[in-house]
Amino acid sequence: MLAPRRKTRQLDVGGVGVGSDHPVSVQSMTTTLTSDVNATLQQIAELTAAGCDIVRVAVPSADDADALPAIAKKSNIPVIADIHFQPKYVFAAIDAGCAAVRVNPGNIKRFDDKVGEIAKAAKDAGTPIRIGVNAGSLEPSIMAKYGKATPEALVESALWEASLFAEHDFHDIKISVKHHDPVTMVRAYELLAEQCDYPLHLGVTEAGPTFQGTIKSATAFGALLSRGIGDTIRVSLSAPPIEEVRVGLSILESLNLRPRKLEIVSCPSCGRAQVDVYKLADEVTAGLEGMEVPLRVAVMGCVVNGPGEARDADLGVASGNGKGQIFVKGEVIKTVPEAQIVETLIEEAMRLAEEAGSDEELAGGVAGGAPTVTVG
Repeated sequence: MLAPRRKTRQLDVGGVGVGSDHPVSVQSMTTTLTSDVNATLQQIAELTAAGCDIVRVAVPSADDADALPAIAKKSNIPVIADIHFQPKYVFAAIDAGCAAVRVNPGNIKRFDDKVGEIAKAAKDAGTPIRIGVNAGSLEPSIMAKYGKATPEALVESALWEASLFAEHDFHDIKISVKHHDPVTMVRAYELLAEQCDYPLHLGVTEAGPTFQGTIKSATAFGALLSRGIGDTIRVSLSAPPIEEVRVGLSILESLNLRPRKLEIVSCPSCGRAQVDVYKLADEVTAGLEGMEVPLRVAVMGCVVNGPGEARDADLGVASGNGKGQIFVKGEVIKTVPEAQIVETLIEEAMRLAEEAGSDEELAGGVAGGAPTVTVG
């Protein structure tokens, strides 16, 4: 069992609720030039289709700021403007109708002097602010005090900036304290959670290529979310942003913080296996990609765990001796030759999906998602 969600203030980010009263949301960030409105909107559409809840766009130039009104208006999900260095772009983003603005106090010149003006503009427009502190861009005074980006340094920076906004009676704040090291990052969020009730945006910054970044993010997010800490997440990968969304959703599904969708349970193979489990699992995954129903499919390679796992799944196969027993809802419905296992599983999955789709249409609901593979 997960710990109860940490109680937080509640935010409205362009219609998406953020805070302990709402589901944990998944964010990503576009990689296009924001000034290229069509390319940016195209990427936002792809991220939306993948399940992204909120998207962030970079605003490093005047051309990017000028593009914000069109992007904010035409995007189907809330757009957050990511501001560094130039406080004037914060006002441009608010005026453009962005759902929220992310600011990094560590690298905005004379930021503290502008807090009052920013707070007033954001409050008048109903625009939340994320104070995004990064290990690589702490204020010089904080670095001088701590010597490096310790958890305490990250938290002190974030809470100091939040206190400046609070002095102007602005509290629609979300905070992140990101670090590339999951252990440091987890400790920073633990400290932050103890000292404030603002919603928290989780991220392991510069997490790396897909495999490494997925491991780092899953480790850190799992440690925090399992204890009720975290209200939005962004998986930072050196990969197309759609992969960030897929990984983020899979992390939430694995913690039961999102309804599980299509899940393929497959054994890791061993000397007992009498079929090529790797090949079977890959082919079943490919054949079911894009299926939009919650369905657990077990692809098992021997008689030790195979029948039990297959029986426990919605659909499964226990393989051996050149054939496979096909289970549907715990019952063996047929035995087929090994060469027909994949074809049979896909046919039965499609049938179950059609039945589930009919039930959901009657209930007025729609499920969505792509398959995930659990090797167990």
